[in-house]
Amino acid sequence: MAIRIGPAGSDGLGYIKALKKAARMGFGCMEVAFTYYINLAADEPAKLTASRERIQASCRMAAIMGARNVVFHAGFYQGLSAERTFKRIAKALEGIQTVIEKNRWPVTLCPETTGRPSQFGSLEEILTLSQATGCGFTMDFSHLLARAGGELVYSEVLERLPRRFHAHFSGIAYGPKGERKHLKTTPKFFLPLAEALVSRNPEVTLINESPQPYPDAAMMKRVIQQLLNAAAG
Repeated sequence: MAIRIGPAGSDGLGYIKALKKAARMGFGCMEVAFTYYINLAADEPAKLTASRERIQASCRMAAIMGARNVVFHAGFYQGLSAERTFKRIAKALEGIQTVIEKNRWPVTLCPETTGRPSQFGSLEEILTLSQATGCGFTMDFSHLLARAGGELVYSEVLERLPRRFHAHFSGIAYGPKGERKHLKTTPKFFLPLAEALVSRNPEVTLINESPQPYPDAAMMKRVIQQLLNAAAG
């Protein structure tokens, strides 16, 4: 299956046991969280340096584990214009990529779309950042939905993406300011994205980030398989 689905986190088991559980449940991927604060647009040199070092540490650990995608929220506007924020983040990413290349780490930086308009990370910003720096990206469809106030056509988003990409999804609560919190993923909520994915058939790793990611990821896997079976007749 070109659409690989898996959970975020260890489900409280620790990652060795979680990897075994994910394998038993037939998942094609999972996400290991390091949970660092990152702001690559920070004014303070110390915060910028710390952010770069945390991402680089994640890249090193990802390379050791055999992980490919290093996911993070790139930064915040904090009074800066969108243009200045973009330039700062792009410059920081280019510096990190130099370190990755020097160490020959086989990883890809994947800054993520964010769920609030006050955060750097719109669809346009992330795609332009990828084009400008050569980095990858994480397409968090729930964040895009929250950022757009619920008005999002998944097929239109997918048309703008390459065939191969990394993504997140879960149920989500949102309001006028965007994302509030992640929620349980229901089949009804997932179905529009599932149908768009099966129609386009990308090579995607799709991570569930709900409060209960293992059962919800299993549900998403079942929905995708049902749609694929139906399409095959």
